[in-house]
Amino acid sequence: MKKLNDLREHLLNAVIELRRDPDRLLIFADQGALKCTFASGLSYEYEYQAQLILTDYAGDIDSIAIPLFDWIRVNQSELLANLDRVKQGIHFEAELLDNRKVDLAITIPLTERVIVKRSQNGIMHIETPPEPQVIKTEPGQEVTLIDNETGQRLATWMSADIPDSYAVAMPLPKRD
Repeated sequence: MKKLNDLREHLLNAVIELRRDPDRLLIFADQGALKCTFASGLSYEYEYQAQLILTDYAGDIDSIAIPLFDWIRVNQSELLANLDRVKQGIHFEAELLDNRKVDLAITIPLTERVIVKRSQNGIMHIETPPEPQVIKTEPGQEVTLIDNETGQRLATWMSADIPDSYAVAMPLPKRD
């Protein structure tokens, strides 16, 4: 599960309070599930609740939340883009220890895909692809539709030009 290590590294690099004492940041995976379908390959997905525990934290909670949301924007963007996922939210619990310190627990639902490919000699290779990224859509442009067999032009039009429009980049799977 690479996301947990990546998240830990991100927070330790971003949050000065944690950089001073990294052992106060504990990260666990709870309620984990491995999901695999009866498709032709053995690719699967990890699904789990990431638990971040900050002990004796004396910093501003915003200094955790903002870098955390920035990491989520890249590594689990549907938590911010999908309104149903936004409603479910990222949960936290806090225990006030005194006027200056808190024990903070944050729960984040995460998934990680694992692509399994079998080569011709029967060896299986695994790959953990990056998450699809949000990109700015292309400006409006002339589009022409051509029949691949005859080369005949079937249609021509101007595509929509939607300012400040974004989409999720979904790379096509590579074929061997």
